[in-house]
Amino acid sequence: MSIARFSPFELLLLKSRSQVDTATLLLLAWVLVHRQQVSEGQRRRRLAQVTAQFRHGHELGPVMSIAHSQDLQAIQLAAEVVRKECSNERSLSILYQAITVATDDGELSLNNHYILGFLADLLNVTPATFSTLFHELTGKPLQSAEDPSRDAYWQVHDPEYHARKARDAHAAEQKAKEAEERQRANKEQQQQKQQNKQRQQEEAHREKAKQEQAKREQNKREQDKQKEHRKRQEQTQQQERQRWQQEQKRQEEARRQQRERPSSPPDRNTRALAVLGLTPGANRADIRRAYRRMAQLHHPDRFYSGSEHQIALASTRFQRIKSAYDYLMQNT
Repeated sequence: MSIARFSPFELLLLKSRSQVDTATLLLLAWVLVHRQQVSEGQRRRRLAQVTAQFRHGHELGPVMSIAHSQDLQAIQLAAEVVRKECSNERSLSILYQAITVATDDGELSLNNHYILGFLADLLNVTPATFSTLFHELTGKPLQSAEDPSRDAYWQVHDPEYHARKARDAHAAEQKAKEAEERQRANKEQQQQKQQNKQRQQEEAHREKAKQEQAKREQNKREQDKQKEHRKRQEQTQQQERQRWQQEQKRQEEARRQQRERPSSPPDRNTRALAVLGLTPGANRADIRRAYRRMAQLHHPDRFYSGSEHQIALASTRFQRIKSAYDYLMQNT
């Protein structure tokens, strides 16, 4: 069979010492390429750190290239391999690693929010356990994903969006005013010609009176027009305020219902096992092995060259791992 009939990722799987490790490597690389404001060198170093214990036996470069190309067939194949071959313990470990590489800088991109949700569903991790694990690792609750179809999203991510809309509206309004002014000027010119003709035909006193009357009527029309315009503006503003208030009430009701919705968070023993990437039923030997593996991956000394914020996050994660280990060893 010709080797050209296989895709690049299929070739990696064929040459891999561990297909599960290779598939997991691609999924973690997929998360890393959606990290914002991170250089390619930083992505590769981070991927190498997280997968130091993997047994795939090949370079990271081809995997990063596949992840950058957004090869959905390769990602789908990796997901199928992971779903088929991973145990519950390994599934939690993979999700743990994915959350870690997605939130090193304390921020979770919109793409990675959906990717982590996909991985949790792929690995049969319940939403409650996923939310708890995310909170344990990051110190922050898992918020709902932002909606790019809403104006609020663009106010945060593209402040120029509304500025451009305002400029376009202002330009259209200015153009309409200029057209109205030209029309008004033409009309005034016609009136002036007619008035001049009338002045030639009528007496000066009558012409003057007519002109004054015309001016009074013109001023009155302008005043009435301005009053009507202001009235329409006030009505429009009132309608906008009412719609805004209704939307605020709707959102507040949705948030209240969300807060009142009953939840069943896992007990402390389950949370501690999740932090170490374990499932209920793990024995003391499993706990020791998991702790040593997590400690090697997340000890603060491994991040000495990073920013103060990254070091602080690493220290927090390591403290959670140590606390979970101490609790399990005392209660197992």
